[in-house]
Amino acid sequence: MTMFQPVSAVSDRVMAALIAGLEVEFGRGAGEGLAQHFLAAEDADFRWDVRQEERWLGAYESAEDDDLWLDRVAICGRLDARWFTATMIVDGDGNAHGMLGCREFRSRKAAREAMAKAH
Repeated sequence: MTMFQPVSAVSDRVMAALIAGLEVEFGRGAGEGLAQHFLAAEDADFRWDVRQEERWLGAYESAEDDDLWLDRVAICGRLDARWFTATMIVDGDGNAHGMLGCREFRSRKAAREAMAKAH
């Protein structure tokens, strides 16, 4: 049997599971605050993992003389019950290497419109 769920529901479940696990480890009431610290520390990875849409923007020109080819990718998604649009630095294997910027929105429509205008 196949079950389909919206990605937004999955990202909400991930947050709930993260908070619950932290509360088990560090006590009731600590999970919410610690989850926010985890999100801040790993913001680019979390946002990349919960993206719902993406749009290639072009090659990323690194200041360092690396042999690594990177791209700029605009993404749209929902994390912790908030819609966002972000510009990511991504390698050819689809791994996020960083985030150039991120904005949050009240609705999916507003986030998608911002992603469409990203350059």
